Amino acid sequence: MPSYTIGQAARLLGVSADTARRWADAGRIATHRDEGGRRLVDGVDLAAFSVELAQGEGENDVSYTSARNAFPGIVTAVKLGDVAAQVEIQAGPHRLVSLLTREAVEELGLEVGVQATARVKSTNVHIDRS
Repeated sequence: MPSYTIGQAARLLGVSADTARRWADAGRIATHRDEGGRRLVDGVDLAAFSVELAQGEGENDVSYTSARNAFPGIVTAVKLGDVAAQVEIQAGPHRLVSLLTREAVEELGLEVGVQATARVKSTNVHIDRS
């Protein structure tokens, strides 16, 4: 049976290694140590946990998207209209501006200074709160 390091498990679950470590520390994911002292997750346990997450029984910090061009950054401007909004993100040297609904901005809690990720697919920009 295959075993996975915490880093590998995190990538398969779509979360950071820190999140996977916290879940292991809290007993949500069973782990064991190899002869080198690395913490490993058995494949069967990881598969069961991934199904639990997908069914919504886990924490809600997993998000899935087909948009692969991600620009993590910080919100530098938000202009709210009655229905629409404009959000500006500075992602390293890149300035990205997206138009989305006011409702989406409010649900995501986007405001100046908040970390967010702009995801670009084709000609659309999707904003994820980090």
